[in-house]
Amino acid sequence: MSGHTEKGSSGSGWGLRESHSFDRNSIHYIHEAARTGLYRIRGFGAKRRVPNFDDLLMKGASMSRYPLEGYREACETGVTLGTRYAEKPIHLEIPITIAGMSFGSLSANAKEALGRGANEAGTSTTTGDGGMTPEERQHSRLLVCQYLPSRYGVNPDDLRKADAIEIVVGQGAKPGGGGMLLGQKVTGRVAGMRTLPSGVDQRSACRHPDWTGPDDLAIKITELREITGWEKPIYIKCGAARPYYDTALSVKAGADVVVIDGMQGGTAATQDVFIEHVGQPTLVAVKEAVQALIDLDMHRKVQLVVGGGIRTGADVAKAIAMGADAVSIGTAALIALGDQNPELEAEYRAAGSGAGYWEDYQAGTDPAGITTQDPKLAKRLDPVVAGRRLANYLRVMTLEAQTIARACGKSHIRNLEPDDMVALTVEAAAMAGIPLAGTDWIPGQSRIRDM
Repeated sequence: MSGHTEKGSSGSGWGLRESHSFDRNSIHYIHEAARTGLYRIRGFGAKRRVPNFDDLLMKGASMSRYPLEGYREACETGVTLGTRYAEKPIHLEIPITIAGMSFGSLSANAKEALGRGANEAGTSTTTGDGGMTPEERQHSRLLVCQYLPSRYGVNPDDLRKADAIEIVVGQGAKPGGGGMLLGQKVTGRVAGMRTLPSGVDQRSACRHPDWTGPDDLAIKITELREITGWEKPIYIKCGAARPYYDTALSVKAGADVVVIDGMQGGTAATQDVFIEHVGQPTLVAVKEAVQALIDLDMHRKVQLVVGGGIRTGADVAKAIAMGADAVSIGTAALIALGDQNPELEAEYRAAGSGAGYWEDYQAGTDPAGITTQDPKLAKRLDPVVAGRRLANYLRVMTLEAQTIARACGKSHIRNLEPDDMVALTVEAAAMAGIPLAGTDWIPGQSRIRDM
């Protein structure tokens, strides 16, 4: 065989074949870990493909259902949250809320823009870790104050100023993990609100310091109700770890509203291994949470808000058809403000990324001025213009959801139901509890729950 070149060697006609297990991304990860001894921190949420709302289709109406005319028959979209115990439930004109994102991870202009956009569209926004900024409170008619394990920025005065309180047990991008804010974003103002030294990395606790279970949590909820005169709805937010039992225990603890966040939810900064490998898809979160509420005879009595990868009015309609009362958006809201803007392509490329790929939210170098504390970059975001963009996006989503609801013959978007949908894949059918298209088969439903 001397002098013979084997086919498959470099330059041969066989071509090169990439390994599935050790593809270029895996090889790059191993090289970086070996070179630096550091794990990867990033934002922007999970990038892997998991079954999602795109794997469900709405049936629409024909002979067996009567569709509504969009130009003369109304389809209502309002939803009231907190009807169980709160003396002052909050009413949203649309079933889409803005999820909690902190001042620190976001610039003050971004927080103001979120408030402006939500206010114009008739919905609520949420504070996030680190406390309530005056800009956010001033420009948000309905503001939910988050109560997180860190207790950063939490005080009775702001709790009373809020329209609802959201106790955060977990987040979809990192259930079981605490928050993270790297030192380059801990400016003087951020540090002052969190009672921290400036410029030092901040890691929040992964669990609350003053309870270990639902009985202790019930005491905390009563304490928060007494601080706020029993006026404010109390939400409990969980990442999609064990949605059935997390929802049931939230109800037991006395929540007015349960918020469940699927693994497609974003984050400003956490470990890449967390984002991609911990938590469950949003489809699972909705089905399990709704089933818990039904089993407890609390469906629609305790409201359910679902987040994690919501992008379009179709996603909204499908989540509500599965039994949610409303949805929350985070990453999509930032994109509406101007994040991932193709007009900034040159600057993204200079940072080694590109529009649609930017994930270094933890770095504080966001050219869009949204996920930064750099004064020069933050000034790039006009909160009035960005707020108007967000309001436009929320209106489009609402109109899309109404269009689908009318096509299914519904006069209110919450009248959508599982029977209005089919699944395209066996996986989505099993996760969502929706029949596979062309059959009446829901994989796994014949088996007894055994968790």
